[in-house]
Amino acid sequence: MSTNFDLIVIGAGPGGYVAAIRAAQLGMNVACIEKEPALGGTCLRVGCIPSKALLESSELYEEAQHSLSKRGIEVGDLKLNLSKMLGQKDETVSTLTQGVAGLFKKNKITRYQGHARFNGPGKLTVTSSEEEVSLSSPQILIATGSVAATLPGVELDGDRVVTSTEALTFEKVPEHLVVIGGGAIGLEMGTVWRRLGSKVTVLEYLDRLLPGMDGELAKLALKIYKSQGLEFHLGAKVTGVTQNKKTCDVEIEGAETIRCNRVLVAVGRKPNTENLGLDTLGIETDKRGFISVDEHYQTKAEGVYAVGDVIGGAMLAHKAEEEGIACVEYLATGYGHVNYDAIPAIVYTSPEVASVGKTEEQLKEQKIEYRSGTFPFAANGRARAIGHTAGMVKILADAKTDRILGAHIIGPHAGDLIAEVAVAIEFHASSEDLARCCHAHPTLAEAVKEAALAVDKRTIHI
Repeated sequence: MSTNFDLIVIGAGPGGYVAAIRAAQLGMNVACIEKEPALGGTCLRVGCIPSKALLESSELYEEAQHSLSKRGIEVGDLKLNLSKMLGQKDETVSTLTQGVAGLFKKNKITRYQGHARFNGPGKLTVTSSEEEVSLSSPQILIATGSVAATLPGVELDGDRVVTSTEALTFEKVPEHLVVIGGGAIGLEMGTVWRRLGSKVTVLEYLDRLLPGMDGELAKLALKIYKSQGLEFHLGAKVTGVTQNKKTCDVEIEGAETIRCNRVLVAVGRKPNTENLGLDTLGIETDKRGFISVDEHYQTKAEGVYAVGDVIGGAMLAHKAEEEGIACVEYLATGYGHVNYDAIPAIVYTSPEVASVGKTEEQLKEQKIEYRSGTFPFAANGRARAIGHTAGMVKILADAKTDRILGAHIIGPHAGDLIAEVAVAIEFHASSEDLARCCHAHPTLAEAVKEAALAVDKRTIHI
């Protein structure tokens, strides 16, 4: 078997495997190195996909408990079979990771399992438990993703003090779960276990939830989450976690210690760039571990590129995918670009929270004049019919040109609805363009149309 390739991709997460497939489509002889047995990276194996499976299952469980009777559906003796719920999650993951393996086979991508390390320009060593293989290529793409971050004084043990990875596999519902971090991961996993019966306390260092998202939506989200039973302590600086025989004590600066059964540390992620041998190429990371790249994703070393979580920016699977495609298309054709103003971000709680483009805070900071239009789901017929009326759509447009600058949605299926506005931003559409597009009735998407109408103060249904 040849060990020389046109392109070698390190990492088979969303950024890596998508880049490998696109490069193969463009005629390159591609190898992809992944240390885990299953392909798909953190997202597929222990992140995006399994968490969404549990979010869906736990929401159905909660609806069966509290909502179905309102629709005349009487449920008898309802029981939670947690092991079966976790099994469904694992089956979903297995199906999708096998699907990636099938795509590699279809596109004739050579897969190596093991840890990759640079051995100088154009050279890599792949080490596994069975062998060590030397590979070479004039073009190498680093797509090694990220790992969970922690806090000083908080030691992870994988059992009672855990990351989101372990929180996906609790064998029984914690009596009291403390979540450190009020971002997407913490809120999603906190929501799962609250629905299944845990008391959940969320500790957030900032004075708000969902850092980086629109402030108005974050305030509304906090109000809704509280009404669902989540408990919050904002402005809480966690200084340590002490493990007792059967409990944990979470220490907070200037506040009382909180005793709980398990602690989920969800304070963000850090780039996975250790032990790659970057020093052999003269590549240095910044103080947070990120790799610097130019507009074509090339590092300081010629022929070495990087995409996804390792280069910073929004740590999102779809952002990594777009960067991977842009990078290899540039290598093959000389063209490749990502519009970072059109990258959506989604929190998959209920209601979902979704955002794309600029927030109001960013526009004010940048002194950009804008107009805002909002529309509540309470005035949307489909939202009423399905019984999910909490939330709203907000669209922000340039005050002079009417070009859409951002959109922010909290409500049912917000993650699906935001795609329409992401496309509009990509094509430099105005709020009037969106408002004049016919939207089927009755649909949730009509709320997006109405929010666009609201920019010009001409909503129909409110």
